[in-house]
Amino acid sequence: MKLPYSDQELEVLMRDLESDLVERKESLLGDAPKKARQAVCAFANDLPNHQRAGVLFVGVDDGGVPTGLPITDELLRLIADFKADGSMVPPPSMLVEKRRLCGSDVAVAHVLPADTPPVRYDGRVWIRIGPRRGVASRQDERILSEKRRHRDRPFDAQPLPGAKLSDLSRRRFEEEYLPQAFHPDVLAANERTFEERLAATKMIDSPEDPTPTVAGMLVLGTRPRDFLPGAYVQFLRIAGNNLGDPIRDAAEIDGSLLDVVRRLDDKLVAHNRTEIDFVSGPTERRSSTYPIPALQQITRNALLHRSYEGTNAPIRAYWFDDRIEVLSPGGPFGVVTPETFGQPGITDYRNLVLAEAMRVLGLVQRFGFGIPTAKAELAKAGHPPPEFEVNHSWVRCTLRGRA
Repeated sequence: MKLPYSDQELEVLMRDLESDLVERKESLLGDAPKKARQAVCAFANDLPNHQRAGVLFVGVDDGGVPTGLPITDELLRLIADFKADGSMVPPPSMLVEKRRLCGSDVAVAHVLPADTPPVRYDGRVWIRIGPRRGVASRQDERILSEKRRHRDRPFDAQPLPGAKLSDLSRRRFEEEYLPQAFHPDVLAANERTFEERLAATKMIDSPEDPTPTVAGMLVLGTRPRDFLPGAYVQFLRIAGNNLGDPIRDAAEIDGSLLDVVRRLDDKLVAHNRTEIDFVSGPTERRSSTYPIPALQQITRNALLHRSYEGTNAPIRAYWFDDRIEVLSPGGPFGVVTPETFGQPGITDYRNLVLAEAMRVLGLVQRFGFGIPTAKAELAKAGHPPPEFEVNHSWVRCTLRGRA
């Protein structure tokens, strides 16, 4: 797919007031950011099946004329944040840049059609209806799900051979997942069947073929390891600094995604000693061995980005006396390289549907900020930065104690 458009192509699109590939905003004041996000979501869903990038222009009026709005780095950052702020799931693929069109600077966001539609913003599936945007109907969602079935989908969006609808927990889906995934007014309409809702969230292949997807099994499965043997975390608390030292605690943590996160958090908290200082100041001071938010960011990052394809290896979380090592199967993916690994704003998703699910469940607040957040928490607590060992087969993160 051609990206970005040439200046000439952009000028033609900018002036085409009937095109369903274009959204124009004079600025990002008032409710413009909300409406711009709705447009980005609609372009990503590409209901008309243009298979071309949709374009959001900022600094252009409704008549297709540039307004002379100053195109600052801060404005471009705000637009780029549409992808990373977690309001859209799965995160859309966007390119944001400043272009000079018709003699004026304009902010341009190119939005690629999603590989795993439907994309939701604020719990609603937005689509283009001619030059306008609107909320998808039940039939629109079925069309988007059908488009997904005929694309080269990521591994976690593919149906899982041998799995059945009965292998998913309906209670977990309806009580824990659905209320977080969709806006209340969408749920209140109540016109979609159980299978249609599962398909809209990519937990099954389609309403006609309700085979659970890989992500569906990870998120809602009653026994995920029956189908994905490596879908667990091996936790060890080692009394020493070497693998051969005595083991103080060991656990294989498995189950649905939310159960794994909760049980792993419990282990991290249980082994994180709190030191009390009575003498350094007039009031008592408490400090933990490691900052829990940093441990959560690193372990959840491993759950999100690991490879579940072609390996039965678990995530390994080994807590030594002098360090913690978290080893995740699968190396960097997509635009991420060993050299750019962990840099803010440089992220890609091996598991797009799992990323969507973790955002829905509140396990991820912003996309692409897990490692920077962990670094900041470690620095604030007086720890050295995390160390990363990256190759094509695995990523190891080592967190060391305070000096």
